[in-house]
Amino acid sequence: MRETTHPLERALGMHYYASDTPGLGGRLRTSAQDFVVEEVPCQVGDEGPYLVCRLTKKNWELQRAVKELAKRLGVSHRRIGWAGTKDRRAVTSQLISLYDITPEQVARVDLKDMRLEVVGRSRTGLTLGSLEGNRFHITIREIGTDNPDEEVALVTESCRQGIPNYFGVQRFGVIRPLTHLIGEAILRGDYEAAVCCYAGQAFPDEPPEVREARSAFLESRDPATALHSFPVPLTYERSMLHHLVSHPGDYRGALLVLAPKLRSMFISAFQSYLFNMTLSARLREGRGLTDPAPGDRLVFIDGKEDRVTAAGVPAARVQIARGRCRIGIFMPGSVEFVPEGRDDENMARLLAEHGITPARFAEASEYVGTYFNGAIRPISLTAEIETRREERDLILSFTLPPGHYATTVCREYMKADPLKMV
Repeated sequence: MRETTHPLERALGMHYYASDTPGLGGRLRTSAQDFVVEEVPCQVGDEGPYLVCRLTKKNWELQRAVKELAKRLGVSHRRIGWAGTKDRRAVTSQLISLYDITPEQVARVDLKDMRLEVVGRSRTGLTLGSLEGNRFHITIREIGTDNPDEEVALVTESCRQGIPNYFGVQRFGVIRPLTHLIGEAILRGDYEAAVCCYAGQAFPDEPPEVREARSAFLESRDPATALHSFPVPLTYERSMLHHLVSHPGDYRGALLVLAPKLRSMFISAFQSYLFNMTLSARLREGRGLTDPAPGDRLVFIDGKEDRVTAAGVPAARVQIARGRCRIGIFMPGSVEFVPEGRDDENMARLLAEHGITPARFAEASEYVGTYFNGAIRPISLTAEIETRREERDLILSFTLPPGHYATTVCREYMKADPLKMV
């Protein structure tokens, strides 16, 4: 176990590595071809009102790709569904569902670095999580160790045994890691803070004109003036500013101009932050990824859940060793929960510190249009990694279940500044 020294990772709750190696350094995504993601889909049928297509794209953020597709098809973006949100700086292949769209309409879509292929039909639209997993082929360029083979072998074994199943930096925003902060503001009912965070919070890696426009709006809170300075590509921000111009002071309504899936991501990002922080607290206290204790939650392969009792610790240890279940942490929502184990207690303490209650999640659910009842996530990630080295480049190939982050694997090898991984 090794502790990170990177401030951004610490701010997002990613405090530890499973492996003790110093790190290979290097960089991800020197080109999109260095990060290839292929979705492993669920079975696709041939009947229903939803046309299912394979979307292959390069250097496209999914929300913006969907918005552009909807524009070219002449339909609302709400008629497009997907099973997983893929990386922007990558070559990605995934399924999307299009409601009441014909193959002929799809054939007429012509967008740079994007390809659509009809693969079937469905009676229902795709929703987040409706996939088997994702296959990754990743190249880490210019690793900084002269003799990396031993270190690679040690990290590969750590990944086989289990590493912290953190939500990666992408969950919170790559250039602007603040989606969880917006989610927290929404949960507190402070819509002005949420809008000002989204539109006004500037980050160092943004272009100077963007930073200046954001900072000016954050200071003045004048949407009309801000509209003149916000660059045209900032479409989401400009949409909110337009709303504020025509509806002065209606910050609650300004957030509603965003797509429902984007709004729901803010709340789930805050849940992800709570998970990361609680997982790091567990590791800090010396409680391992595979060491069950009374009160721990268990997540089984078939989705069933259980609690570890004092008498059941030995049996839980055997079940975990055989790969039948994993220890999980509960990410809270609108459903009341009574803390029973140490992880629950740490989670409850975090909620109290942020002033968030189940009632707040219930209010946010109604506002955003998505249920946030709470969910359990396994604390460990395991993967069989195939590695190949070409001089100073390291190539990794592996498959992960839905909702697991490839950069969580890569950070174990690199232990680099997270901005070199996104």
